[in-house]
Amino acid sequence: MKIKSYLLCFVCFLFTLGCSSTEKPKVELTISAAASLKDALEEIEKQYEQQNEVNLLLNLAASGTLGKQIEQGAPVDVFLSADEETFTNLVNKHLIHEDEAINFLKNELVLIAPKGSKLTSIEDVKTVDKIALGIPETVPAGRYAKEALINLEIWKQIENSVIFAKDVRQVLSYVETGNVSAGVVYKTDAYISDKIKRISTIDSSLHTPIVYPIGVMQTSKHKNEAIDFYHFLQDENAMSIFEKFGFTVID
Repeated sequence: MKIKSYLLCFVCFLFTLGCSSTEKPKVELTISAAASLKDALEEIEKQYEQQNEVNLLLNLAASGTLGKQIEQGAPVDVFLSADEETFTNLVNKHLIHEDEAINFLKNELVLIAPKGSKLTSIEDVKTVDKIALGIPETVPAGRYAKEALINLEIWKQIENSVIFAKDVRQVLSYVETGNVSAGVVYKTDAYISDKIKRISTIDSSLHTPIVYPIGVMQTSKHKNEAIDFYHFLQDENAMSIFEKFGFTVID
């Protein structure tokens, strides 16, 4: 009887081992996205993972930084940029599928300051000791802000007061903590913080239009899953989440 019991246990063990070895691991998709999309994407990530056998790995940074990572061979499946220029460069280099690439969101720039600030308009930045902007070479929001300040003929007066940040969320943090007297971020970044004062929206005619493209990478090892997520981001539910966080959906 003991031998039969041992044999039965051994057979059960082999059966369990066989079953476990056939379980498919979840697909992992790396999503490189502009830092300004952080909050909306984290909410979308939860919903998508609940509905699909896929793990999403969010790689959030300035669009220019992400573009350089992709050019250097970083493994990315889907790219969401806050900068058409960076995105188009990757399309032209055949790193993004032209058939799976689209402009889908818009944003605006706003001037913010710590709570209690006496600033009332963009012209008032000429009086501040420190103003935070994203690095124009890698942070689209910083480049758009510099364009606007140049067109307003303010840039030369404040250039020495500018503190550069690695992305818009760092600009927001500098203002929230009072380390600077003002900063320029996207409307959506100001939208999520109750620690700042929103001074004014910057006229969109003063800078390049702020458009967010999305695309599937040519180098994706999980193209079908990447395309599925690409379309998921464009459905009505995902778009309502982006709108909730202050983005404007492109029809």
